[in-house]
Amino acid sequence: MRKLLYLTLILSAGLLAACKKEKKTPIVTGPPSTGSTLDLIKDSVYLYFKEENLWHGAAPDYATFNPRATTGTNDIGALQNELDKLSQYAINSATGKPYEYSTSHPGYAKYSFIDDGTTSAALNGTKGDFGFSALYNQVSDLRVKYVYPGSPAALAGIRRGYQIMSINGSTSISYDGGTGPGVNLAMVNNAIFNSTVITMTLKKYDGTTLTANLSAASYTVNPVLKDTVYTTTNGHKVGYIVFNSFTSGSNANSKLNAAFDYFAAQGVTDLVVDLRYNGGGYVSTAEYLDNLIVPASKNGTLMYNTYYTDNLVNNTDPLLKHQWRRDPSSGTDYNYAQFNYTVAVNAVNFSKQHALNVSRVFFIMGGSTASASELTINNLRPIMDVQFIGRKTYGKPVGFFDIDINKYIMYTPEFSTKNSAGQGDYYDGFTPGDPGYPGVNDYDDPTKDFGDPTEGLLAHALHFVTLGTYSVQNPVTQGIGTKTLRVQQQSDDMGINPHAFNGMIFDKKLKLK
Repeated sequence: MRKLLYLTLILSAGLLAACKKEKKTPIVTGPPSTGSTLDLIKDSVYLYFKEENLWHGAAPDYATFNPRATTGTNDIGALQNELDKLSQYAINSATGKPYEYSTSHPGYAKYSFIDDGTTSAALNGTKGDFGFSALYNQVSDLRVKYVYPGSPAALAGIRRGYQIMSINGSTSISYDGGTGPGVNLAMVNNAIFNSTVITMTLKKYDGTTLTANLSAASYTVNPVLKDTVYTTTNGHKVGYIVFNSFTSGSNANSKLNAAFDYFAAQGVTDLVVDLRYNGGGYVSTAEYLDNLIVPASKNGTLMYNTYYTDNLVNNTDPLLKHQWRRDPSSGTDYNYAQFNYTVAVNAVNFSKQHALNVSRVFFIMGGSTASASELTINNLRPIMDVQFIGRKTYGKPVGFFDIDINKYIMYTPEFSTKNSAGQGDYYDGFTPGDPGYPGVNDYDDPTKDFGDPTEGLLAHALHFVTLGTYSVQNPVTQGIGTKTLRVQQQSDDMGINPHAFNGMIFDKKLKLK
């Protein structure tokens, strides 16, 4: 999929991606050894892919592939086109399609991408935008799907669930996607995600309107959009948290600690974790969230294993010697070829954090739930009662680390993960209600704010805690046909914010050989 910010797992060995790394990464090229800078970078993309990619054996030889023949509208476009092409050779025998097959964009890489270095700021807690995103509830019903506290949108009084009536004076904002974005959808995307100023008219919950004039600005991301506790009629205490991004631990952990300490103090017996829009982030934060959720009795047991490509495990990875980094704590340099990539050495165990002790957790999810979110969920499946509420997740069981090539960074899968029961390979995502994923399959309800107990997906969890069943009617589905509701999925997969981040940054220290 042609999405510059579509990540899976990113491995930044030995230090956080936020730390400045001293680049010592010349272009690594193959025959011929001469050519333009772009030609040499294209060679490097091919050669690193052939050495490091999880399915490198499926790619053809250099002469057959001819990386320099790939073109694009600009340099990064040409490199992405090359990586897209390389990503389609390996076929998943379970599906008969490429491992990196994208349902909405066949032929484009679902995971691999070329970046110009713009992703790290948001992942480390700083963004420079309007601070909100949007979702089509129906063809002619565009809603605010979340707002970050302290952002321009929040300061203007905008809340999740408000209906967007006009953008920059235009009411032509109905969904016109399908096989690709139409005129309306392109305008909506450009106005919300590619502009520095925007004017919107929004309808509030009570039917009154709000006119907001926003300018993009820098703000610190609080990934916890909501945390509250409900008391059900049968006396259960239900903790609810909306966690919207796995930002670095320095940004996220204190917010998570505050929420979970509040849950423990309130005597929470059941937990609902809302990851419906969480596209991922740092794996250390995913592990930390798991350690806050996991029952104390499972402390010290296996959380998950990592399975690296054969070249990494067998030390047949000479190109990685060019990938130098500097450890900020010691000031010493190292490269990715120096580490031990065997399964046993890289096993991760649970380390229980804080006092909350529950035996059941409900995860709210959807098509934007990806990578770090899916890892968080998968790690707990063999450990406790995990319930799935919402729509099918994105499907990213693989990961990679950052490969510097001149001024660009290449990401392509080098490893996969499996939980303590050996469950992984969820390339098609988790589908709530299917075998192995107990719960209920239902549509998102963007007409309500987070924490509203009548919001469709949260209502399912509260109903189950109270009565032991999911038989509650989602207000979004009442009187609306399936064809109309499919626009929710289409607007996520093919329309709204096509550059949304989906990934997991593996920032754990690897062990030396």
